Amino acid sequence: MNKISHTGIVESIKGDCVNVRIVQTSACAACKVAGHCSAAESKEKVVQVVDRDAASHCHVGEQVSVAMTANRGRNAVILAFVIPFFILLVALVLCLKITGDEGMSALVGIGSLIPYYVGIYFFNDRLARHFAFVIEN
Repeated sequence: MNKISHTGIVESIKGDCVNVRIVQTSACAACKVAGHCSAAESKEKVVQVVDRDAASHCHVGEQVSVAMTANRGRNAVILAFVIPFFILLVALVLCLKITGDEGMSALVGIGSLIPYYVGIYFFNDRLARHFAFVIEN
C-alpha cells in the first residue's frame, strides 16, 4: 500500500488538464451509522491532473481513480503542517526568552510564518508538479 488513491468523477477537461471531483471522507464517514452521528464528515474537492494521455482518454462524467505515492503525501503534510509548526514554536520560544513579553512573542511567532508562506507561494508551480496526482486505469 504505497499509494494514496481516491475515486472521483471527471468534472471538466481543458487541454491537458483534467479536473476530477473527489469526495474526501473521514474514517468514520464510511461507517453504516454515520448518518446518525455528528462526528462523520466529508468534503468534496476538485483535483487537477495534468496528463495529455489521460485528457485524451477521459470523458466528462466518467469515474476515474486518481493516485499519488504515499511518500509524496507525507512530504506534503510535512510542508503544510510540520515545518510551519516548528517555525512558529522556535520563534515563539526565542522571542519569549529574549523579551519576556507573551503578546509580542505571539505576534513574532505568527509573523515568522509570513516568509515561509511567501516562499511556498513563489514555488507553487514547482510544488504543484512534484505533488501531482495521476489518473490510474
